[in-house]
Amino acid sequence: MDLVPALEEPLQQPLKSVLGPATAKVMAEHLGLLTVGDLLHHYPRRYEERGQLTHLADLPMDEHVTVVAQVADARLHSFASAKAPRGRGQRLEVTITDGSGRLQLVFFGAGVHKPHKELLPGTRAMFAGKVSVFNRRLQLAHPAYELLRGDPDEAGESVETWAGALIPIYPATAKLESWKIGKALQTVLPTAQEALDPLPDSLRQGRGLVPLPEALLKIHRPHTKADIEDARARLKWDEAFVLQVALARRRHADAQLPAVPRKPTPDGLLSSFDARLPFTLTDGQQRVSREIFDDLATDHPMHRLLQGEVGSGKTMVALRAMLAVVDAGGQAAMLAPTEVLAQQHHRSVVEMMGELAEGGMLGGAERATKVVLLTGSMGAAARRHALLDLTTGEAGVVIGTHALIEDKVRFHDLGLVVVDEQHRFGVEQRDALRGKGKQPPHLLVMTATPIPRTVAMTVFGDLETSVLDQLPAGRSPIASHVVPAADKPHFLARAWERVREEVGNGHQAYVVCPRIGDEEDDPKKAAKKKSSESPEDAAEKRPPLAVLDVADQLSKGPLSGLKVEVLHGRMQPDDKDAVMRRFAAGETDVLVATTVIEVGVNVPNATVMVIMDADRFGVSQLHQLRGRVGRGSAPGLCLLVSEMPEASAARQRLNAVAATLDGFELSRIDLEQRREGDVLGQAQSGARTSLRMLAVIEDEEIIAEAREEATAVVAADPELTSLPGLRTALDALLDEEREQYLEKG
Repeated sequence: MDLVPALEEPLQQPLKSVLGPATAKVMAEHLGLLTVGDLLHHYPRRYEERGQLTHLADLPMDEHVTVVAQVADARLHSFASAKAPRGRGQRLEVTITDGSGRLQLVFFGAGVHKPHKELLPGTRAMFAGKVSVFNRRLQLAHPAYELLRGDPDEAGESVETWAGALIPIYPATAKLESWKIGKALQTVLPTAQEALDPLPDSLRQGRGLVPLPEALLKIHRPHTKADIEDARARLKWDEAFVLQVALARRRHADAQLPAVPRKPTPDGLLSSFDARLPFTLTDGQQRVSREIFDDLATDHPMHRLLQGEVGSGKTMVALRAMLAVVDAGGQAAMLAPTEVLAQQHHRSVVEMMGELAEGGMLGGAERATKVVLLTGSMGAAARRHALLDLTTGEAGVVIGTHALIEDKVRFHDLGLVVVDEQHRFGVEQRDALRGKGKQPPHLLVMTATPIPRTVAMTVFGDLETSVLDQLPAGRSPIASHVVPAADKPHFLARAWERVREEVGNGHQAYVVCPRIGDEEDDPKKAAKKKSSESPEDAAEKRPPLAVLDVADQLSKGPLSGLKVEVLHGRMQPDDKDAVMRRFAAGETDVLVATTVIEVGVNVPNATVMVIMDADRFGVSQLHQLRGRVGRGSAPGLCLLVSEMPEASAARQRLNAVAATLDGFELSRIDLEQRREGDVLGQAQSGARTSLRMLAVIEDEEIIAEAREEATAVVAADPELTSLPGLRTALDALLDEEREQYLEKG
């Protein structure tokens, strides 16, 4: 059936035809705004009240700011300089105030004349520039400014021509001040009347939302704070609803795809595997397994996201799903993001399955299958052998890296794909695997990064979600402490003593560092970096600690006599595997590593982890790393070493990680500290960073309600025939990259 063409959107008009090529070029290059619609959706960051002044004490360092303030005094100084040896160099110092705090403005050289005439004491203006520190005082050097005149008659080009008592402050850049963006908006605002409304009338009226043209007018030219609230409520709904419709259409299309139902045979491989398990599955594992088996039994492809706390037993759930598919005559593939992890998974799967993994071999069980490893660095003979096992169907289970996706890899009958740590896989990979089955295979995506429900609905909205939130019996608690290395160096010495004590008790330790340490130091790069660094960076001269240096210092110093080895991403795959094998076998006491150990590495005998420069890692990364200890019956200990001062944001973040083991709680903290675009961007490639108004944590209710509304709209009218305005909005959301993501997701 042909799609109804989207309506012609008046807002698609290029900016250069309205604002002229010079302004349009700056807007495109510095703010990514190309069309009238882009500019109308560039919303103010905040509003200043004409009669009020910006609170100057809270200005962020090194950021481009716009403030409304009053000139307190202005002084012109003359001085001698190389360019003006006779004392003709001039510097204008202007002090502006908010009534309590003060901020210094500095103008030099020929640039002093105009501000000297205009910035007289008592004058109010908007000032824009980058905040820096000079002589321990905040200052703006050569700020741009716009006078706020009181009399509209003399306004001319001034801000006073903008209606309303509230002055919008826009996200701006050094090349394009907030008031210039405001003036450009003044030009395009009449076009807002022609904006097509994407919301169905019944939804808009039912929720008491203002029409889109009215919302755009109120967000840019509010007369009252109520105007801003009306506009925000409406624009948030647009973002949430259009995105959820895109995802609902994706789910609807997936539900139409054919797939081979895979029902495990009674008394097959899965039953034999369950019978040999030395422990009972948790209630959570049993519940999630049932959800997965129900999906596998249907004739359209499963698309499920399995979230589980670090160590909650996701791999066990995934393996049982893979065995169920093998029972039903299909093959199952598990994709891991790194070779270390693929080898680790292969080892633990073979270990858990025992003789059930020895299909076709002497000593293999009657119902056994073959478990094959396939990575990019395998030797040619081993690789040929593995590929043959896949093509013939001899191997029921294959575990590998991106190498599984290459064109040469052929499956006999691929029934299930398990993707480990989804956030490391791009869209193309998921798509390439889809093409490997006779019909689209079922898909199970696993992540150990707990994702708040709203982010799951926003980023992974085309997947159904299962959550494992119980830890298996026998897992030990992990104690976490921050070690303030700068304030209390003896705490760090005590940390190394704790490592020695654990090793003395027969256990093992990890030491994690942010970098490897054999990076070539390019003097030019170093000089360039030096010249561009802020005073804060300059004060923190020390580069992040490195694996090779730390391992060397520990071996010669506090951990001398212990067996210390290193592991990092640039080692040869065979060497990495050998190091991991020795560590897993207990031959190595201390493993000094980069974050290659972040996911999937499972050595129950490792009880202590020391994370050096812990402030250089993100919250969820620290949580992941910490999950590598406490995997056996002995309690785990995680020490977060930092030289950052107690009051810094970095230390507060570490304190939060030390205070809770709840990954969902930590993921909320993590999200609150980052911008929405980062959240969506890091969670998916091809992610929709189109959220300008919607905050995924605060607007949980809107996102949940929008998902329900979108599902109902798509169920009733999958092609959106009766909603051409919504189709147009979808087309705008799904530029090429996003269209590709949703098609292939």
